[in-house]
Amino acid sequence: MNKLRMNVIVLTCTALIFSGCSSLNKTQKGGAVGIVAGGAMGAVIGNASGNTALGAIIGATVGGATGAIIGNQMDKQAREIEQTVPDAKVERVGEGIVVEFSSNVLFGFDQSNLSTDAKINLNKLVKVLNAFPDTDIEVQGHTDSKGSEAYNNSLSLDRAAEVSDYLSQNGVATNRISIKGFGETVPKYSNSTADGRSQNRRVEFLITANEKMKADAENEAGK
Repeated sequence: MNKLRMNVIVLTCTALIFSGCSSLNKTQKGGAVGIVAGGAMGAVIGNASGNTALGAIIGATVGGATGAIIGNQMDKQAREIEQTVPDAKVERVGEGIVVEFSSNVLFGFDQSNLSTDAKINLNKLVKVLNAFPDTDIEVQGHTDSKGSEAYNNSLSLDRAAEVSDYLSQNGVATNRISIKGFGETVPKYSNSTADGRSQNRRVEFLITANEKMKADAENEAGK
């Protein structure tokens, strides 16, 4: 149902854009979509889909030719992550990337200490992150609906902080990383089943262009 609501919003907004832009070429239309997809639309889509990562990335969209150049660079990075970190779910969204790990890949049940296997997976991700240094990384922690809201909020933040600390200890610049803990408030999957709850216990990485990448892309677009 969440995906259906999100698709309706996106298709409606896109239709409104194109209905008044029949004379634009593909690049111009792509720029228009990028611009409208930013800001408020990102928040709407994020809320409708139950996906804070999706909303945040769309909200940070630059759009236009600059956004297209950023998107091409994100395509390359997403492919590298898919090939290097097979245990992660990788999704290209607008001008960014969402990398999702189920918590059972990173942590023991009800734990915030990284497992040995988790460190192996994160080492693979670190390799790619350091190969593409002109990006910002937001680490988001999420839980299922079991337990109290206060406990889940604390656990999700502890897990995000643990992952962030590991990234910085292994060469990812600290000024690239921020963290958020959402507890049980933003489920992407159904909490009514054991499988859904397991998937909701997740850590997501939002990878977006930093100011240097944006400036470089803008300069390239202006040539």
